[in-house]
Amino acid sequence: MSTAEPQVETRRDRAQYAVCGFLAVVGVLVIIDAARLRHIANSNDPIGPKPVPIVLGVLLLVVAALYTVDVARGGTGAAEEGEDIDPTSPVDWRTVLLLVAAFVVNLVLIEPLGWVISGGLLFWGSAFALGSRHHLRNLVIAAGLSLATFYAFAIGLGVNLPAGVLQGIL
Repeated sequence: MSTAEPQVETRRDRAQYAVCGFLAVVGVLVIIDAARLRHIANSNDPIGPKPVPIVLGVLLLVVAALYTVDVARGGTGAAEEGEDIDPTSPVDWRTVLLLVAAFVVNLVLIEPLGWVISGGLLFWGSAFALGSRHHLRNLVIAAGLSLATFYAFAIGLGVNLPAGVLQGIL
């Protein structure tokens, strides 16, 4: 009688190499695109816009290389272990279509009504689509989020989002 353990056959998921290749291609494209940026330095920004996308492109290439090595060594993700889902259940098209509708409404209304109103509708519509039925509470939270993001972009980043009908009030 033998006490040797049976050998477990490890199967490599070759589709993961496509993901590795995709990451590498995106990394190269980001670096190429960043290299074509003109160097514009001023007293507020002495290094210009090039370094951040170049660093991100290099990091994408590093991740692609490390991921390739992991796949070559037989590394795979645990299938459905971390998710509490039923892979056989159908797609909830109602939720998907409601989320798409919320984004389309935001896209259409952001210029005429402004970010605060269209963003509020986006946040409220997303909460509704994802199942929350506390309409008044969601509306208050949506208004707070859209106002906070409006001022965060304006004051924190110096990017002016459209004010729309609230121009002069905000």
